Amino acid sequence: MKSISILGVYVADLAFFADEIPIIGETIIGKEYFIGPGGKGSNQAVAAAKAGAKTFFISKIGDDQFGSMAKKIYDEAGVDYSKVIISKEHATGAAGILVNKKGQNAINVVTGAGGALTNGDIDNALGTITASSVFLTNLEVPVEVAYHALKIAKSNNVQTILNPAPASEINEDIFPLIDYFTPNETEASFYVNHKVENENEAKQASQQLLQFGIKNVIITLGNKGVYFANNEESFHVNAMNLGEKVVDTTGAGDAFNAGFAVALTEDKNINDSIKFANITAGLSTTKIGTAKSMPLRSEIDNLL
Repeated sequence: MKSISILGVYVADLAFFADEIPIIGETIIGKEYFIGPGGKGSNQAVAAAKAGAKTFFISKIGDDQFGSMAKKIYDEAGVDYSKVIISKEHATGAAGILVNKKGQNAINVVTGAGGALTNGDIDNALGTITASSVFLTNLEVPVEVAYHALKIAKSNNVQTILNPAPASEINEDIFPLIDYFTPNETEASFYVNHKVENENEAKQASQQLLQFGIKNVIITLGNKGVYFANNEESFHVNAMNLGEKVVDTTGAGDAFNAGFAVALTEDKNINDSIKFANITAGLSTTKIGTAKSMPLRSEIDNLL
C-alpha cells in the first residue's frame, strides 16, 4: 500500500459555540463548548488514516495531558506516530475556536511544541518522507522547516502538497517544490493581493499562482466549490449541497487536503481526486469537532 507522510502541528481544540461570533469588546452567552484533538497537520493525518491510507504523522507534542489526547486519537484512527517527538521542554499547543450558528468559525492557534520543530527533526524522519507516495504539509509549522521537508520530498520524487494555512510570507524558492498548492479563498487572496470570492476571481488568482512555478493550483471556495488549474487545463467543481446538515465547518479544509492526498495514493485522476476530497470535506462538516468529525472510508464510498 502506498503511504502518505504528513508534517504538521497537533494542538488541543477548545471550541465555543454561540449564535454569533462576538465582535471586539463584546461578551456573549454561548451554547456549548468542547475540548478535543486538533491542529491542521494532525487533523489531516487522522482524516487520511480514516479514509483508508497508510499514514505517517511527523510532529512534536508536549509530555502533558493534551499530548496524551493526541496519542489516543492516533491509536483510534490508525495513524503511525512513531515520528512524533515527545518534548520535555515545550507544552502541547492549543487553539481557541469560535463557531456561530451557521457553522462558520474564527480560530486563534498557539502552536506550542509543534511550532518548535527543527530541520534536524525533519532529518530524523527522512526515511519516512522518502518512502511515501505523497507528502503533505502546511504553514502551522515554521516556514523554514516546511521548506526543508518539501526539498527532501521533491528530490526523492514524492508528490508534494502545500496547504498554505495560515497564510504566511514564504520565499519564492518554495513554489517550484510544490506539486499541488491548496489555499482557501482567504489564503489565495493573501498571495495574489486581491479578493478571491468566486469562480472568476479564483481563475484569475490561479493563473497568477501558476506563474510562481507551482504545478497545480486548487483553490477551495467553501460552499462555492473548488477551482483547479494547471498549465494544461482548468475547471470548477461544485461543493456538496448539504444544507442544514452542516453544523461545524472547522477542519473542512483539513479533510479536503487529506482526502485529496488519499486519492493521489490511489492513482485517481484529478477530477476524481477532487470529488473524493470534496466528499471527505463535506462529510466532516456534518459533525461537531475536527479530528473526531473526519469520515470513515465507508461513509465516503457511499457517496462516490
